[in-house]
Amino acid sequence: MRSAIKQVASGRFGVTAEYLVNAAELQIKVAQGAKPGEGGQLPGHKVDRHIAAVRHSTPGVGLISPPPHHDIYSIEDLAQLIFDLKNVNERARVSVKLVSEVGVGTVAAGVAKCKADHVTISGYEGGTGASPLTSLTHAGLPWEIGLAETQQTLVLNRLRGRIAVQADGGLRTGRDVAVAALLGADEFGFATAPLIAAGCIMMRKCHLNTCPVGVATQDPVLRARFTGTPEHVINYFFFVAEELREIMASLGIRRLENMIGRTDLLDPKRAVDHWKARGIDLSKLLYAPKSQGTAIWNSERQNHSLETSFDRDLIAAAKPALDSRKPVVIERDVRNVNRSIGTMLSGEVARRFGHEGLAPDSIVARLKGTAGQSFGAFVAHGVTLELTGDGNDYVGKGLSGGTLIVRQPEQVDRDPANNIIVGNTVLYGAIAGQAFFQGSRASASRFAIRAPSRLWRAPATTAAST
Repeated sequence: MRSAIKQVASGRFGVTAEYLVNAAELQIKVAQGAKPGEGGQLPGHKVDRHIAAVRHSTPGVGLISPPPHHDIYSIEDLAQLIFDLKNVNERARVSVKLVSEVGVGTVAAGVAKCKADHVTISGYEGGTGASPLTSLTHAGLPWEIGLAETQQTLVLNRLRGRIAVQADGGLRTGRDVAVAALLGADEFGFATAPLIAAGCIMMRKCHLNTCPVGVATQDPVLRARFTGTPEHVINYFFFVAEELREIMASLGIRRLENMIGRTDLLDPKRAVDHWKARGIDLSKLLYAPKSQGTAIWNSERQNHSLETSFDRDLIAAAKPALDSRKPVVIERDVRNVNRSIGTMLSGEVARRFGHEGLAPDSIVARLKGTAGQSFGAFVAHGVTLELTGDGNDYVGKGLSGGTLIVRQPEQVDRDPANNIIVGNTVLYGAIAGQAFFQGSRASASRFAIRAPSRLWRAPATTAAST
């Protein structure tokens, strides 16, 4: 199923190579809010067999959003996840969703340095009621505060031109868009208002599966009551755009890009002169750092260095299998600078053949040396990676049906218990496939996390088979 935006939380469930290649944008969820694509937090009674199948879960078991972030321990881990996603789907833009809080600008600067293409600053307002109150209350600040800090920090660090910034959380009118642009947003996220235009009446019953207008329910009787059409949403956005045009005309601005970061065009006088707001100081919010030739809006693209990816060679060598399903065997040496080996190749397999992929061992890559991080991430059906040597962290992340084999070189101690052969967070979020490791892993506490228990087993000394 293709979606414009698909979201992965760090504890990805049901995220396969096929899921990732069928999107124009992949968003890493670090903040609260709705989950585009295949849905977010759901109580168990709403998880029917169809939803469970799509998300590789079990009917009747609640789904959380976002799940625990067990594979992002540092900004470097986030950078690796971004690199993994760009490898599996290089055509997609990679976004990171952050919550509007004090200090979010520093985090956004780190996200830009991690080479994300896009960052969303999500405010506390908005949401459609599917999550429990404990997930909605005390969840961040108004988007204006986080957006202003993000814009200022990115400009001061000469990072603003490299990343698109989106404001999100309760935007409803053309005036909201104008204010967001003047505070520094390139893009604007709408959810609740278009949903209302499509027929939602805000009953706040999403979690009960009893939506009377058929928007947020799996009940076929209630779903039949849904009367919304795309034209309703299109008409709503025409009104938003018309109001924005009027505001731009009053400011003498022709293009939206010319509004971005222009806080000098915001006049707070009437607001702070109000008797309820008297004494409020908005100077920090409206501060515009001196750019001195630095871009103040997204004007360039991140360099992900994908043209030099190790997988380019694998894809070229696997052409007979990809074009005519003829088995191929590839032999190569690898180094620890070769990250996400097999990921771009698996993305190509999933794009052509879907989740079913190719026949077992259609593409066999026999590798020697030390593989970099995320060896075999999202490896698809039909791809077998056999490594003689060792791997770093995240081996088999999101394994999607392929086979991974990591064995010791001949010259080392043959006792598997004496050799760490793979790093931390092995088989994180694996969905299907096989993995065989002749040796020990660096951390038993972070092995096969969020991989369905029915799909893997871990023998005492040699790990493991998903």
